[in-house]
Amino acid sequence: MGARPVLRASVTGLGIAAAAVAAHLLRIHPHLPREASFLGESLLLLALIALVGAVATARPAPGPAAAPVVGPALDRPCVKGKFLFVGEEKLYIRGVTYGPFRPNHPDGESYDREAVEHDFAAMAVQGMNAVRVYTVPPRWLLDAAQRHGLRVMVGLPWEQHIAFLEDRRLFRDLEARVRAGVRACAGHPAVLCYVIGNEIPTAIVRWHGQRRVERFLRRLYRAAKAEDPDALVTYVNYPSTEYLQLPFLDFVAFNVYLESEDRLRAYLARLQNLAGNRPLVMAELGLDSRTHGPRVQAEMLDWQVRTAFAAGCAGVVVFAWTDEWHRGGHEVEDWDFGLTDRRRRPKPALGAVRRAFGEAPFPARRHWPRVSVVVCAYNAESTLRDCCEGLAALDYPDYEVIIVDDGSTDRTAQIAQEYGFVVIRTVNLGLSSARNTGLEAATGEIVAYLDSDARPDAQWLTYLGAAFADSDHVGIGGPNVPPAGDGWVAGAVAGAPGNPVHVLLSDEVAEHLPGCNMAFRKSALEAVGGFDTQFRVAGDDVDVCWQLQERGWTLGFSPAALVWHHCRDSVRGYWRQQVGYGRAEAMLERKWPEKYNGLGHAAWQGRLYGNGHTPAFLFGRQRVYHGIWGSAPFQSIYAPAPGLLRSLPAMPEWYLLTAGCAGLSALGLLWRPMLAFVPLFALSLGLTVVRAIAGGWSTATSGTDNETRYDRVSSSVPCRRRLLGVGLHLLQPLARLWGRSVEGLTPWRRRSPGFAFPVPRRGQIWSEAWQEPTKWRTDLEGALRQQSATVRRGGSFDRWDLDVRVGALGSVRTRVAVEEHGAGRQLVRVHAWPRATRGLITVVLAPLALICAAAAWDHAWAVSGIVGLAATALTVRLIQQCGGAMAALLRAVREWE
Repeated sequence: MGARPVLRASVTGLGIAAAAVAAHLLRIHPHLPREASFLGESLLLLALIALVGAVATARPAPGPAAAPVVGPALDRPCVKGKFLFVGEEKLYIRGVTYGPFRPNHPDGESYDREAVEHDFAAMAVQGMNAVRVYTVPPRWLLDAAQRHGLRVMVGLPWEQHIAFLEDRRLFRDLEARVRAGVRACAGHPAVLCYVIGNEIPTAIVRWHGQRRVERFLRRLYRAAKAEDPDALVTYVNYPSTEYLQLPFLDFVAFNVYLESEDRLRAYLARLQNLAGNRPLVMAELGLDSRTHGPRVQAEMLDWQVRTAFAAGCAGVVVFAWTDEWHRGGHEVEDWDFGLTDRRRRPKPALGAVRRAFGEAPFPARRHWPRVSVVVCAYNAESTLRDCCEGLAALDYPDYEVIIVDDGSTDRTAQIAQEYGFVVIRTVNLGLSSARNTGLEAATGEIVAYLDSDARPDAQWLTYLGAAFADSDHVGIGGPNVPPAGDGWVAGAVAGAPGNPVHVLLSDEVAEHLPGCNMAFRKSALEAVGGFDTQFRVAGDDVDVCWQLQERGWTLGFSPAALVWHHCRDSVRGYWRQQVGYGRAEAMLERKWPEKYNGLGHAAWQGRLYGNGHTPAFLFGRQRVYHGIWGSAPFQSIYAPAPGLLRSLPAMPEWYLLTAGCAGLSALGLLWRPMLAFVPLFALSLGLTVVRAIAGGWSTATSGTDNETRYDRVSSSVPCRRRLLGVGLHLLQPLARLWGRSVEGLTPWRRRSPGFAFPVPRRGQIWSEAWQEPTKWRTDLEGALRQQSATVRRGGSFDRWDLDVRVGALGSVRTRVAVEEHGAGRQLVRVHAWPRATRGLITVVLAPLALICAAAAWDHAWAVSGIVGLAATALTVRLIQQCGGAMAALLRAVREWE
């Protein structure tokens, strides 16, 4: 026992003894002489002094709200994909903001213990599990939150409304204050997260610059993590600075006040895409009851909360618990955002929020369509059990699971049968055939496809089913996220290019859904004949999406319909996967030539979402829409579509260009002037390496768990994982090039078997049946596509109508004119002429011809012959491709007649 407790015990014992003697004297001898009476009174005074001394030597006694913590044991939450989890249980944040209040103590304390105890108890009764405070709370407040099962979003206040980066001393002081605030709460089980800032004003961000503010917030994040490494850390943003890119945060938090349900739904979809694979939390939603009235406040909060959860948010925090609010040294009395008034009397909004929270994320009584889940498996013994366990744990009222064993030679079928699912065994016919087999056996109106190496989130079908019920989309998909714990090789593969991604035309409409997580209306799939069985390994998902869209139907995207997709855990497996994707690209290009450009790459209209992309700052420029004087309420970041020069280093054909430069440089051994190509070879090789380092180093930390997110900013990711990420960025284009070449998709390919000498030609068609001039051009375009030609329409400033191409080197352009001859008769004139691909002659053929002539002049016959053969081969292939395009055009015109 220490000296302080011993002293307190001694003084207390002395006081008790003195009090006992005095009481005995005064009670038993009431008529004692004055001296004895004085002695008794003195003993009583001594007892009083002793008791006061005991109190003085004790630690401060807890108030009535600081009783021993008795409440549920709160494990610390963590991030897994798009949601927060406590252990294996998903945590939906159902919270309310609290304070700040007027300081009512000399030490600046603004929380009243009795009021906090009463308010927290009422919050728990109303079904809330979180409370957001804007100042660092005392430990007793965290204890009170724990007793009532509440988690606290701890705000770390600092002067964010001034130019805080202008003064270095203030800069360091802010970091020290953040550290102190986290240190005061570190390790407490009631801490949900730390908020390192709230709504830095637009003017301040523009003054300092986007990058400086981002670096400052990263520094605060690191400071908070250093004090409490296991805690979650976020920054609460708002629409006026949504362009801030903060990928290091554990989850994304926004304050959003929109009074239109459609606009809120649309903006939440945008925020989900900005959040990527991280959770999105609405840190403030609310409405002023003084302006709109209590009834309107209740109605609006009801649909705001429900809309946020339906949009896949991991949580919602309503602003605020009470109308009592203190800011800037004054009570705020001109608005009433509280769920209760200043005397803590409930408003109608409190009941509306309680009901919305209780039914999150969806009300159980709504209609749910029947869903058939189809899993196609081939030798999937290593991952199928995890997939089946996830399927068995799905939280959905009406679904069936169909496992199609596509001729496996391992224990795939036996594992599937252990779970009581429908198992269909077939010979090995490929992925598309297995998908069609599952489609035929499905009894649901929705057919959802899941890969055998993917595990669905428990609410996967819930979000898919709700999205189908609330839209007219014929297909809907969701994100696929690599799970934690698959090993460092799988982690590096997760950040490498070429993994399944979704392509979005807008925040809610998709152009492509990856096959590992896609669902369709059964009637729509049957209308297009199911999946094309030529796609045995990959490409079937792209093909079916294009088929559905060709019929005028749309595809949707649900950011919360999440599946955990195991990546390849070996370099050999990744190589084989990418080679297969390359072959699938070649097959798709043959079937859908109009979807591909001259180099044989899909010309996506939407934006690709996924890991493994080159950082934009290397090869492009991003611009922020601020509005005049920074007045735009929604300030977004925009990046132009990547041009050819920016895209080339990421293309498989870049390796061919680099190899060509290396070959020309090697000819310097035979003729010294060819050494001039060494810098060009070094430049192309350098761009390849820089792109790989930038992509691999930055995406090596693409895990989804909280530990990996902290590693991302603390640079503690193992070097081997970073180096492997760089190597995979170098390997992927080579694997795609190999697969494309094996399947015939090369720059020198010639798709059309016919040939017509490529010279300018004119023709005409006489018609007795009148039709719109644009219809003639559309019919010609359709006839050309029947000839397997790629057709591109001319733009608004072009003097040509169609560009017909059967390869990457040359094309034929056409111009159509329609003459009106009265009585419904028309004369259609067609003019066609060949054209080499822009830059081929000036950048490749002309330099090769000059090198050939110069080498011959200098009697370097070997170099002249090699370069001359290369130039001749390219010229012959150019003529063949132009001739093939001309032949396709002539055949189309004959059919057109």
